Amino acid sequence: MERMLILGIVAALTLSAGASAQPRASASAQPRASASIGIVRLDCGNGTVKNFDAFFSDTHEYPAGPRVITDSCYLVRHGSDYLLWDTGFPAAIKGKSNDMGAIVARLDKTIPEQLAVLRLTPSDIDVVGISHMHGDHVGQAADFPGAKLLIGKKDLDLSKGPEDPFGPWRGAGARVQPMDGGDVDVFGDGSVIALNLPGHTPGHMALLVKLASGNVMLTGDLYHSTIARQLKGVPPFNSSRAETLASIDRFERLARSYRAKVIIQHEPADIVKLPAFPREAR
Repeated sequence: MERMLILGIVAALTLSAGASAQPRASASAQPRASASIGIVRLDCGNGTVKNFDAFFSDTHEYPAGPRVITDSCYLVRHGSDYLLWDTGFPAAIKGKSNDMGAIVARLDKTIPEQLAVLRLTPSDIDVVGISHMHGDHVGQAADFPGAKLLIGKKDLDLSKGPEDPFGPWRGAGARVQPMDGGDVDVFGDGSVIALNLPGHTPGHMALLVKLASGNVMLTGDLYHSTIARQLKGVPPFNSSRAETLASIDRFERLARSYRAKVIIQHEPADIVKLPAFPREAR
């Protein structure tokens, strides 16, 4: 498990430089009038990276020394249906300070505990969307075995093995929607779209959510910090530098096109871009 957690802040992506500036999964479609859209930020952990520059920059342009990062997950409501976007650190580390080498991680509350505040249970989650295969994004996925799994196909394939976090979705008849080279219209009406943005991992995704108050884009691990976005920084452990830069280019074109509020999931300063839990942005 510790190996998966370290990998949870280290890996790869795959997008061609010629990718379209528009999502290819009917992003122009408008949400059905009956489907109100909302999003709530969930606390899925935090960590202190011991040497931020050495760990996250392959050109060493970041400040050296320790830096705190967040591990944010999101509950997206589409009418009465729910998408859980990423599942953070595993519940097993709750209440502990876990030294994983490059990072010291902590989890104060589990996703089911936070869902209970919203009067929801794991069985109320219809879709679990995983931005990518790293341990700090998949840790509690298996707590939602009744949900459909949305994940990049290449990441799903690479996750097989003794520490596989996706065991509930490996059997015959499992409800899995793999992203295989194109965007995914999660609810079929253009309101919530998983974006194919490889490079951090081969199957990495970000998420576009069209709220009535304005569009929101969740980065996954395309960026780990505001300075990474400013400098177009690439971690040395990404699967492809070229594909990461192509994905950055596409993401930024989409963000401009949709005038979207960009939320970097590991950036503490971006927590305030959404209402404080348990309030929902709409």
